[in-house]
Amino acid sequence: MDFQKKAKYDINDLVEIMKLLRSENGCPWDREQTHESIRMNLLEEAYEACDAIDNKNDANLKEELGDVLMQVVFHSRIAEEAGKYNFDDVADDVCQKLVFRHPHVFGDVGVNTSDEVLDVWDQMKLKEKKSETYTDEMERVPKALPSLMYSEKIQKRARKAGFDWPDVSGALEKVYEETKEVEQAIKEGSKIEEEIGDLLFAVVNVARFCKVDCEQALYNASQKFTRRFAYVEEKAGENLKNMSLEEMDKLWNEYKKVVEGK
Repeated sequence: MDFQKKAKYDINDLVEIMKLLRSENGCPWDREQTHESIRMNLLEEAYEACDAIDNKNDANLKEELGDVLMQVVFHSRIAEEAGKYNFDDVADDVCQKLVFRHPHVFGDVGVNTSDEVLDVWDQMKLKEKKSETYTDEMERVPKALPSLMYSEKIQKRARKAGFDWPDVSGALEKVYEETKEVEQAIKEGSKIEEEIGDLLFAVVNVARFCKVDCEQALYNASQKFTRRFAYVEEKAGENLKNMSLEEMDKLWNEYKKVVEGK
């Protein structure tokens, strides 16, 4: 097949192109790759797709979704060559899962709200995974997730077992408690990493009660910090490194007042 002469490609073409790239007559780099060697590529492409969503760039999102799909086809081809499964099997698995987890669409289960849909989804997921304990569910949370997201998912599974604060006040009090423990750890010079981890976990708990996405909140805070620092550096010019923290802080607060109205 002459792929260069095609006016419009489809998913079948993508599968065949990847097959060709991995063949003896294909690309040496593509042929050498393994699941492990392109693991980070999958993550990077997913993040680039998220970036396009955040930027509301439809053209870029279309491109990045294609890159994510290519990674799926790439991994599927590696597995097919090892005699394990192919792209059709991957598609079959996800279709089977969607049908099974939507009995309110493909079966006779009645739901009225999105919350009820999520409850049904969780119930079907438990049946599908044959989980016997809530700990089993916690163990199934992907450990490759960003730590804030991983923590939130662990907490949500604990909540299903009833192991949770009744409201945000208890979670917020825990933050104060953990902050004091961090202070004590710094004074004693021991268990600092452990206590900071406990503090971060407690903050995630508060965010969860407030329905705040921790990853997004921290990203926004980092962006805000960058904007404020850029103002300080622009105003200070070449004198930045010679300025005291108090002088920098004055420009920092100036930005907050003049630009942000705070």
